[in-house]
Amino acid sequence: MTSPFYLLFLLIASIAFIVWSTAYKKMNAFFALLLAAFGVGLLSGLPIGELVEMLKKGFGSTMEKIGLLIILGTTLGIILEKTGATSSMANSILRRMTEKNAPAAIALTGFIMGFPIFCDSGFIILSGLNHSLVKKTHFKMPVMAAVLATSLYAVHCLVPPHPGITAAVGTAGGELGRVMLWGMLLAIPAVLIGYLWSVWRGNKMDHSEQDPNHVEHDNNDLPSPLLSFVPVVLPIVLIGLNAMLQLNYTTSEMSANTLLKIISFVGDPVMALGIAVVVSTVLIKVKHKEDFKHWLTDGVDKAGMILAICAAGGMFGAMLKATGIGSNLGEMLSGLSLGIFFPFLIAATLKTAQGSTTVAVITAASLVTPLFTSLGLDSPMGITLAILSMGAGSMVISHANDSYFWVISRFSNMDTSTTLKVYSMATLIMGISVQLIIWLLFLVLG
Repeated sequence: MTSPFYLLFLLIASIAFIVWSTAYKKMNAFFALLLAAFGVGLLSGLPIGELVEMLKKGFGSTMEKIGLLIILGTTLGIILEKTGATSSMANSILRRMTEKNAPAAIALTGFIMGFPIFCDSGFIILSGLNHSLVKKTHFKMPVMAAVLATSLYAVHCLVPPHPGITAAVGTAGGELGRVMLWGMLLAIPAVLIGYLWSVWRGNKMDHSEQDPNHVEHDNNDLPSPLLSFVPVVLPIVLIGLNAMLQLNYTTSEMSANTLLKIISFVGDPVMALGIAVVVSTVLIKVKHKEDFKHWLTDGVDKAGMILAICAAGGMFGAMLKATGIGSNLGEMLSGLSLGIFFPFLIAATLKTAQGSTTVAVITAASLVTPLFTSLGLDSPMGITLAILSMGAGSMVISHANDSYFWVISRFSNMDTSTTLKVYSMATLIMGISVQLIIWLLFLVLG
């Protein structure tokens, strides 16, 4: 059996290689991730045949989850940009919030929109708006991208109906309403901490906004703000309605009701984004009708590199999972008596090792739930806080093996080093800070 300490060394070495090769040697991130994944599999002793299959499985599963989302999202973003809709939305927000409050505005937007939709979908949908806000304010893209990313991420990790924390409620026997309420309350300081770090650290980064799709528009030729917001808000509403149905109806109940089936169909993230792309065509003026087909091509072209890098991140994460790095490190911690910190450390270890927030929380729940009594976490409030502790752990740390990391990096035109220094460090600080708040709540209420 491979030593857990050796596997820990492989994890650290592989991450260091990705940072070194992409940030300092300027290697394309796809090949850096591919080499890292292959190296981890080879050095961990996986059979060659299994290694290749795992690479293909990691690539394919990531494409299955986010491939269509990214293609449709990039296409929607280009249409909104070319028609001037993003500029119209940005002008509308700045009239109400003023330029100096632009990061606060995008943080609030991410927090609210993060409830019904996954963080990667939300970031893709709002990335065009973010680019326009950067163009119209003095804030750098690392600030605005990290503020948006962390606000969406906080809700994703802590608040049902997001899949990881919801599954943990079921596994641990918690009360969904109680977890949702406390998760929403804890998400507020998480967003605030992410905001403060992003503004402070992002302003120190040397980064110039370079969006090849950005077009300057005459303010008198822009579509109305109301019409501009429709393609952005519509998919969020549809996805949110679908999420509410999933919470309140069983699969059999939904299949027996035509209206519920229709809502479930249009509320699937892929369908919701597809509908948004169709709706966005009402923004196209007559003079741009001939350009529309070129915009569709641009959307697919832009999505290509993003898809390749995200899928390579999936390969890296799948390889780390196949080597057993997460489970081995979890076993190393299991002998320690850590109380409310134990669920956090297990989830954080799993998240850092294999990249998926959902997998980290679900796996941590299955490992920790049988130990609730011995950890002193078997009261109703103790179970609630233990579940949220796993959610806090699943924030730590989003880096190169997390597809969301690459969505942020590619859609914001930020290099790997900048994304690690601003966004990834924010997730580390957010997770630890939320866990400390949970610990204090446990001392008072547990």
